[in-house]
Amino acid sequence: MSSLAPRPTRRVAVLDGARIPFARSDGPYATASNQEMLTAALDGLVGRHGLQEPGAVGEFVAGAVLKHSRDFNLARETVLGSALDPRTPAYDIQQACGTGLQAVIAAANKIALGQTESAIAGGADTASDAPLGVNDRLRRILLEARRAKTAGGRLRALAKIRPAHLVPDIPRNAEPRTGLSMGEHAAVTARAWDISRADQDALAAASHQRLAAAYERGFFQDLVIPFRGLARDQNLRPGSTVEKLAALKPVFGLDAPVPTMTAGNSTPLTDGAATVLLASEEWAEARGIRPLAYLTAYETAAVDFVGGDVAGGEDGLLMAPAYAVPRMLERAGLGIGDFDLVEIHEAFASQVLATLAAWEKRGLDPVDRARLNVAGSSLATGHPFAATGARIVATLAALLAEREGPGRGLISVCAAGGQGVTAILERT
Repeated sequence: MSSLAPRPTRRVAVLDGARIPFARSDGPYATASNQEMLTAALDGLVGRHGLQEPGAVGEFVAGAVLKHSRDFNLARETVLGSALDPRTPAYDIQQACGTGLQAVIAAANKIALGQTESAIAGGADTASDAPLGVNDRLRRILLEARRAKTAGGRLRALAKIRPAHLVPDIPRNAEPRTGLSMGEHAAVTARAWDISRADQDALAAASHQRLAAAYERGFFQDLVIPFRGLARDQNLRPGSTVEKLAALKPVFGLDAPVPTMTAGNSTPLTDGAATVLLASEEWAEARGIRPLAYLTAYETAAVDFVGGDVAGGEDGLLMAPAYAVPRMLERAGLGIGDFDLVEIHEAFASQVLATLAAWEKRGLDPVDRARLNVAGSSLATGHPFAATGARIVATLAALLAEREGPGRGLISVCAAGGQGVTAILERT
């Protein structure tokens, strides 16, 4: 008998990214579907690199968190409506706010194993066009009518419908296991870690100021594609200051003696889409595309936010990266000081600050704030759930590339359901 030796993995290059400007819900993209937004972002990459010919891209991986039934095959339908070769395989993926990064990881794994040479990954979400569910009582009556064997039976079932049954089930931003919104969960964690209002507002102001500065210096010229009249992220407030943010009223954790979380230090409901082009080094060289960076490690984690140490802050809903990052760094033999840039998804300013504190508690060195979210993050851009991970990967890769020399960046994304997705990008 003979055995096959394990095939060595290959380096996975991050070549480019494209996204549409992110918009506040019920604004410019109110009538745009997930597919329309994702197609616009995808076509940005396809057009820029001439990827229209047959077989140019091995696979497209993407997802959305808020999906209509018509979105059941979102990635594949997006390919069919795009400039990509219609023979390009595609599939959906979903891990709440970690979807975009998890899509990148899924595509990278196939490239690393030699199963494909190139792939595009990403995600889209529209809070404006969230699906409305049929009232469950009405649904049961309609099913009863469908199962009826006679016309009389169907009429008897339909006669049970009452006006109250016509009220739809509105999507709720709440965890099914707890009934609490993500903001309320974050408020519990903020109290547990003693995160101050002033520190949260300072982080939020810096996010807006840094995103504005990045736009002004042309950093997003290739990464952001105009869409429906927008050329910049609509949520961006270049004039944000700690003083202006301090005037806002708290909106989460109002049962606390001193609530600290406001609309200004929390992300708004947002619409948008983002994509990332990944490939083997051989594919990139053949195309004449210089890699921005390489995806070298990734780690996921989850916490017990229902029965764990929630009040103590250890198992807060958004604290999984506090476990994933130390594990990943130990496996990679790295410390915080080995990173030139750190990108933490800003679901809430309090969550970022709690994560930083938890990393230190677990033995990691403090993060130099000058290296944290240097081009702004979700508090300024907004947060279309499934698009955020792809946005961060493309942004960090471009930031590393403009430094010219070697560099390393850390990505940390928290997600609903008590999950976290993290990764490392390197430029050699």
